[in-house]
Amino acid sequence: MRDINLKDINGTIARLNAMRGIPLVVKVNRGRNKIETYEGVIESVYPKVFTVKCVSGEIGTFQHADVLARNILFFRKKD
Repeated sequence: MRDINLKDINGTIARLNAMRGIPLVVKVNRGRNKIETYEGVIESVYPKVFTVKCVSGEIGTFQHADVLARNILFFRKKD
C-alpha cells in the first residue's frame, strides 16, 4: 500500500480551501469506467472530507485521499 505523506494531505486541504466558492466542474472516477460529473462549488472542508454543493441542490461528500490518488479532478467552470 502506498504511504500518504501528511504534508501532502495538508497541502491538499489548503488547495481545497483556496477553491471554496469558485464554480467548478468535478469529475469523479468511481472505477470500471464509471465517471460521474458534478457542477457546483466546494462548500466546506473538514479534516478528512470535503463537500461539494451541486447546482441541482444535492451535496456530495468526498475524501481528501481521493484527490491525492487523482480519482477526483477539478476544472474551472466556463461562463
